[in-house]
Amino acid sequence: APGAIGPYSQAIKAGNLVFASGCIPLDPSTMQVVSGGIEEQTTQSLKNLKAVVEASGSSLSQVAKTTVFLKDMNDFVSMNKIYGEFFGDHKPARSAVEVARLPKDVLVEIECIAVSNA
Repeated sequence: APGAIGPYSQAIKAGNLVFASGCIPLDPSTMQVVSGGIEEQTTQSLKNLKAVVEASGSSLSQVAKTTVFLKDMNDFVSMNKIYGEFFGDHKPARSAVEVARLPKDVLVEIECIAVSNA
């Protein structure tokens, strides 16, 4: 996952919980926003979130709650398709909200809370 772009941690462990900061669609090798629309940006955001969660000793199957921040709620259906494919049969609790603006003017940001056995 790309490093944090501000004075915050990518994730914090508290007891057996992992609180992952919002992940945006940065390519870890270039630190640039991936090209494309909401599908490409959702895919990269989720890949980055997965890397943070796994580095914290957890996994996607242990994600309990996500929050999805969308620049435009009209992108919900497209985001939801990618999100559903990414999590598969595991369906964490989720909130999805439209916001005025996101870092680097991306279309989506995703954060989560996961359980860790490590």
